Amino acid sequence: MPNPGTIFWMLIIFGIVLFVLTKFAWKPILTALKEREDSIATALNSAEEAKKEVAGLKADNEKIIAEARREKEAILKEAKELKDKIVAEAKEKAGEEAQKSIAQARQQIEAEKTAAINDIKKQVAELSVSIAEKVIRKELSNKAEQEKMVDGLIDDIKLN
Repeated sequence: MPNPGTIFWMLIIFGIVLFVLTKFAWKPILTALKEREDSIATALNSAEEAKKEVAGLKADNEKIIAEARREKEAILKEAKELKDKIVAEAKEKAGEEAQKSIAQARQQIEAEKTAAINDIKKQVAELSVSIAEKVIRKELSNKAEQEKMVDGLIDDIKLN
């Protein structure tokens, strides 16, 4: 068993140390622990708020991306409609131009055909007159031939 004097002095020294620690160290330690606890709680709250803010930003980004996609689709649709309209107008204009060209070609062909027919008629008439002139000169040189020709013409007229 330990000596009672040593126990007494140990209790007094322990009391003094406890008093000094309580007076000078306990409050600062508890204050530091409280501050540490508060700073950890504040950091956790800040982290939670940051997490919520990131989630909000993510949702905003998704909304922006969705809006951008809708705008892209609208622009593409509008561009396609414009392209289709331009192609349709070009086809229509090309068709009209083709019809005009065909009509002009037909008119030109008809005019050339008429001119060719008139030219052929003129040449045939000139050739007929020339042949007739030669035949008549030959026929008129002989009186018997003249009478024979007149009789032949009269017979032709009666048959028609």
